[in-house]
Amino acid sequence: MDNQKVYGMLFRNVYPMLIKKAERKGKTIEEVYKLTTWLTGYSKEQLESLLTSETTYGDFFLDAPVLNEKRKNIKGSICGVKIEEITEPLMQEIRYLDKLVDELAKGKTVEKILSKYE
Repeated sequence: MDNQKVYGMLFRNVYPMLIKKAERKGKTIEEVYKLTTWLTGYSKEQLESLLTSETTYGDFFLDAPVLNEKRKNIKGSICGVKIEEITEPLMQEIRYLDKLVDELAKGKTVEKILSKYE
């Protein structure tokens, strides 16, 4: 899928897929919210509001209140691509969240995930 299609997808259609991925592995929506708020600066209430809005996935990241400066410490591969080698800044932001949720779905706790990047 090309980047523009990903950026144009509605947040309310994409984010529930991340939640379901975590829930299938016994994790909770609250844990996904914690990772997302750490990464983007959105509050839980803002996330819930965005889930009923027309906000695109690209705009979700572009309009993030405060992207965590420590997100650049997130390394590893998503879909066979190393995050640190992604040259498109917006796609890299998207992949940071994918990586955090991936680690959650692999059984790590939120605290362990975030302490790794502090």
